[in-house]
Amino acid sequence: MGELTKLRAAPAAPKKAVSKRAPAVRKEDLPLGRILAGDCVEEMRKLPDNCIDLVFADPPYNLQLGGDLNRPDGSHVDAVTDHWDQFDSFAIYDKFTRDWLTEARRILKPDGALWVIGSYHNIFRMGAILQDLGFWILNDIVWRKTNPMPNFRGTRFTNAHETLIWASMGEKAKYQFNYRAMKTLNDELQMRSDWTFPICSGGERLKDDKGHKAHPTQKPEALLYRLLLATTEAGDVVLDPFFGTGTTGAVAKRLGREWIGCERESTYREVAKKRIEKELPLDESALQTMQNKRSAPRVAFGTLVEAGLLKPGTQLFDKKRRWFANVRADGSIESGKLTGSIHSVGKDLQEAPSCNGWTFWHYEVDGDVKPIDAARQLYLLAAED
Repeated sequence: MGELTKLRAAPAAPKKAVSKRAPAVRKEDLPLGRILAGDCVEEMRKLPDNCIDLVFADPPYNLQLGGDLNRPDGSHVDAVTDHWDQFDSFAIYDKFTRDWLTEARRILKPDGALWVIGSYHNIFRMGAILQDLGFWILNDIVWRKTNPMPNFRGTRFTNAHETLIWASMGEKAKYQFNYRAMKTLNDELQMRSDWTFPICSGGERLKDDKGHKAHPTQKPEALLYRLLLATTEAGDVVLDPFFGTGTTGAVAKRLGREWIGCERESTYREVAKKRIEKELPLDESALQTMQNKRSAPRVAFGTLVEAGLLKPGTQLFDKKRRWFANVRADGSIESGKLTGSIHSVGKDLQEAPSCNGWTFWHYEVDGDVKPIDAARQLYLLAAED
């Protein structure tokens, strides 16, 4: 009889934790899947308090470009010179930033979060203002571009990155972080704060009828994919106050997230609508991700002993077989004179401040060596069936 078959008579697993992220308002009352035409501050003011799970903002950078930029061969560089990126002074830009961040904070749920992206021209000003408003910075992410635009004048270093700030509603606020999904996405290594993606080019770069860029600062979908997968759940409501050509909406739709956009430029709205209409959501089964350890149902090691997955007397060992222990009937383990939980014995043997016994201890099944966490996953799988 195989391991999985034995589990059919196992005690019921603990019920899955119920999310505490209760919506402040009914989703039916929100303009989901719509691009709100107008100034983002005015449009956000029409939304109720505490209704959004995540805000992703790609605001004007206020690049302060002086004159045209040409390549060494004399050809013109298609830089960001649009009217929406022009502000008369830092004071005016700061007021604009404070206004939209204030509304973003009002509409976010208490356990919601904010992402904002910028360049050296504006990211430091935004970071200071969002801290002044009570946001708590969780990480700054460096998006390193594999194909940045060169510094044609040769007067500075090539600007090869942009910075994202991820912030919660306060120092003690809860927020969504799908740690396990990110570790799985990164080949079982912790996801770092430096992300490498190319800028939009080729087929992903949207063009207008004349073959020109539809938007000068279109972000790669891979960037939004990682961001939304890391900090939202399926069904969460994501708002983008600077919607542009709809990258946030397209990726949110694909990943089963609800979205709302604000965009005052009619040209961008039309491009975004057509783009998102073509996007197909992933199947529900494809949207399943690795659970966070904190949100996964708790299973005591003793439960596995009761279920017969790890019988009393089973020998455990660390991956390098330096230490050995035997499972006891009450779910404790014994290694020489040491007895206790899988965590405490592992900690004492290593003389370490802590130990995750689920990944430290291994056992052998039909010649295969597995961490004891594999037995826990088998138990959970059988319980779901």
